[in-house]
Amino acid sequence: MSKPGFRLALFATILAVVVVMLGAYTRLTHAGLGCPDWPGCYGFLGVPMSEHKQTLAEARFPDAPVEVAKGWYEMIHRYFAGTLGLVILGLAVQTLRQRNHPAQPLKLPLLILGLVIVQAAFGMWTVTLKLWPQVVTAHLLGGFATLGLLFLLTLRLSGRLPPHSQAPGSVRALAAAGLLLVIGQIALGGWVSANYAAVACVDLPYCHGEWWPNMDFANGFHLTQHIGPNYLGGQLDSDARTAIHMTHRMGAVLVTLVLLILAWQLRRNGAMRLSTLLLVALLTQVGLGISNVLLHLPLMVAVAHNLGGAALMLTLVLINFRLRRLVAAPALSRERAPGPVLLAGK
Repeated sequence: MSKPGFRLALFATILAVVVVMLGAYTRLTHAGLGCPDWPGCYGFLGVPMSEHKQTLAEARFPDAPVEVAKGWYEMIHRYFAGTLGLVILGLAVQTLRQRNHPAQPLKLPLLILGLVIVQAAFGMWTVTLKLWPQVVTAHLLGGFATLGLLFLLTLRLSGRLPPHSQAPGSVRALAAAGLLLVIGQIALGGWVSANYAAVACVDLPYCHGEWWPNMDFANGFHLTQHIGPNYLGGQLDSDARTAIHMTHRMGAVLVTLVLLILAWQLRRNGAMRLSTLLLVALLTQVGLGISNVLLHLPLMVAVAHNLGGAALMLTLVLINFRLRRLVAAPALSRERAPGPVLLAGK
C-alpha cells in the first residue's frame, strides 16, 4: 500500500522529466540567453511581444536583440521549472505534516527541496554569467539529480515492491558503480553540450578519419577558465572540442561494457525483468548517441538522447533501490518465505 505523498511525488517525477526535456530543447536551440535577465524576460514577466515592449526591451539590453521564439523557449522552461519547485515545496510541507507516519521519509524530501533552491540559483547564474560552461554543466547535473532523487522518493513511498531474497554483494557493488559511471557520463555530456562539442567529430568509429585525432585536453578540460565572455556558441578551438567529444565517446564505451556485465549478472541472479529493462535503456541510448554523430545532431534525436540519459539513470536508480532493499528486508519475512524469491521475477 502506498504511503502519503506517493501521488504527489510521482507527479513531481513526471514533471521533472518534462523540465529536463525542456532544458535540453532550450540548450540545443541556442536559446539559453533567449532572455538576458532572470527571472523575467527583458524586464517583463513574459517575452515582450508588442512593438512598444520590444523597443523598450532592446533599449534596456542593447547587446541582446529580442528573438521571440528563443525567448519563449527559455521562459516556458522557467515556468515549468518554477512549477516543479512549488510542487517540491508542497512535498516537503506534506512530509513535515506526516513526519510521525511509520516509515515516512523525512530527510529525502527536505534534501530535494534544498537541491531545487540551489538549482534556481544555478538557473540565474546560467544567464547572468552568459552560459559559463561550468555553471551550465552544474545546472544540468542538478536537474538530473533532482529527477533521480524524486524517483527514489517515489519508489520509497510506493510501498508496492515485493520483498526479495538476498543478492550477492558483488552485484550490488556493480550496480552502484554503474550508477556512478552513468552520472559521470551525464556530466561529460553536459560538458560536451556546454562547449558545443557534439559535432566536433562527424564520423564513426573514426574522428576526422583517424582513430586518435589531434586533441587538446588541457584547454578542453580547463575548469578554471575565467568568467566574462559570452559562451553562446562556445569559445574553444577545434582540437579542444575534439578532446571533449572523444572523452565522451570513451566514457560511453566504458559505461556500455560495465552495464552489459551488470545486465548479465542480474540475469544470472534471477532478475530477468531488471536485466531486460537495463538492456533496452542502454541499447536505446547507444543508438541515439550514434545517430547524433552520423546525422549531425538533429534536434529531436539530440533531445531524445538527453531523455535517454535520464531513462538510463532512472533504470539504475531502480536497480540499486531493488537490490538495496534486500539488506533492509526483515529477516522474519525471509524466514517465513516458502522458498527463495527471485529478484524481479521471470
